[in-house]
Amino acid sequence: MAKKKDEKTNVMRILEQKKVPYTPHFYEEREGPEGTRDYGVHVAQALGQDPERTFKTLVAKGASGGYYVFDIPAPESLDLKKAAKAAGEKSVELLAVKDITAVTGYVRGGCSPVGMKKQYPTIFHRTILDFETVYVSAGKIGAQVEVAPQALLALLRAETADIAVE
Repeated sequence: MAKKKDEKTNVMRILEQKKVPYTPHFYEEREGPEGTRDYGVHVAQALGQDPERTFKTLVAKGASGGYYVFDIPAPESLDLKKAAKAAGEKSVELLAVKDITAVTGYVRGGCSPVGMKKQYPTIFHRTILDFETVYVSAGKIGAQVEVAPQALLALLRAETADIAVE
């Protein structure tokens, strides 16, 4: 059963405040294979979305100690060497699950590039520019927002690069 459509998240409030048009999408959170939750490709499938247009948000720490946000298509994996190069770091390492909430304010599976505790440098996979709209987490498990890539990139002052494993 879908959640109420009038249930707004902080991400939705921020998009409205910044006058960025979006469409909310809700899905029922459910346990997936081996007790895992619906993430990435499973979320896209649950909403009838193209997984390549559904971007998952990953947070990494650079060798310098700074944090970086990387958004890649749901079926892809982050290439840490390419990500480090795009961030101007010697190396980057994905944040441990236990640290995600403290750094971002979000929980695993509900991490959005919009509305983190701080605005970290953000890099989207270059394919974001291939679509009229893309989907990102709305800041909680069970909700996503559909938004125009250019508006999202401008809002986050984000860059694009080839950061996925080939």
